[in-house]
Amino acid sequence: MGALAATAVRIRHDLHTRLLKSRARTDELFQIVREEALYDRPIAERHRIVFYIGHVEAFDWNLLSQRAFGLRSFHRTFDELFSFGIDPVGGGLPTDPPEDWPSLPEVARYRKRVREELDRAIEHALERPEEGHPHSLQMLHVAVEHRLMHAETLAYMLHRLPAGKKICGPEKVAWKAPRVKSRLVEIPAGRATLGVQHSNEHDNNLAQEKPAQENIVEFGWDNEFAAHEIAVPGFAIDSHNVTNHDFLRFIQAGGYDNRSLWSPEAWAWRTKENILHPMFWRAEGNLWLYRTMFGEIRLPLEWPVYVSHAEATAYANWLGRKLPTEAQFHRAAYGTPKNELPAQKARGGDALIRGAKRLRASAAAISIFTRGIRRRWACIPRG
Repeated sequence: MGALAATAVRIRHDLHTRLLKSRARTDELFQIVREEALYDRPIAERHRIVFYIGHVEAFDWNLLSQRAFGLRSFHRTFDELFSFGIDPVGGGLPTDPPEDWPSLPEVARYRKRVREELDRAIEHALERPEEGHPHSLQMLHVAVEHRLMHAETLAYMLHRLPAGKKICGPEKVAWKAPRVKSRLVEIPAGRATLGVQHSNEHDNNLAQEKPAQENIVEFGWDNEFAAHEIAVPGFAIDSHNVTNHDFLRFIQAGGYDNRSLWSPEAWAWRTKENILHPMFWRAEGNLWLYRTMFGEIRLPLEWPVYVSHAEATAYANWLGRKLPTEAQFHRAAYGTPKNELPAQKARGGDALIRGAKRLRASAAAISIFTRGIRRRWACIPRG
């Protein structure tokens, strides 16, 4: 076997291993839901939970079975039923009742057969790489990344499911965050590298004796290409995440009632949904409680606050600051293409560095915030 063929086999093997691990991750999420709650709809705009059990399998099957391996459908009805998510249009919400969906044993049999047939086909492709589809590696990457993205969105959706409908683990983990005092870290002007370069392009550059670039990947989504540099003026950024204690001050100062802090769209959303505090907070007299995945605890003041983009922007406006752009975040976390780390050198940016390292391997853009996707964040002064 030649070197190129051996490399292709290794990559396919690694991808198959990643696929198996990503399956385990989504399986673990579904296992925390009590069986009688699998037909619930924790978020009104989304499908019932049972759909996603079938969807992550149907997506793999529809993507790989015929195009990559020449397999024939064994359950075309389920292939179609579980093929697409849901995007309500014009404010309309789904109205399908639980009885419209297949039984759990039927879905489990479908999942089992999909995995068995695909795994056999992948193992066969590992043994005979010369017979494989020319884009099979790309398709396996898509299957893995699609499932991992659903693992993230499922975790958020299941957080919305009442605790009594979930199965808590055998041990309760108490995570205590040390009290830290955030301060502004000055980030000098410099360049940030955004996006990624495909390995094929990298190989071409080497052949043409062009300088090597960073951020080289085997796979990326279309909105991640191509790698490019942006000049970023100097700025200052908080050394640590905004905490629940920080955000509580915003609530106590009447931030949710101050229309001037919110954009017209955000204010319309806040008033329509009667948003008066973060999603998972609840007031009980003078005490604030926090809803974790498996139950309520007293609000941990030193934990990073978990809010929407609209709320984060209002908070930043209240401080006379703004949220960092993607280029600023990269500049603070990574520095220049030569891997200088200004925030880390300033002895205040360790939290940014750790956050960036966690997100660096993800297909998701780092500084995208929406009202539905909630992330940790820091503020920078207005320039």
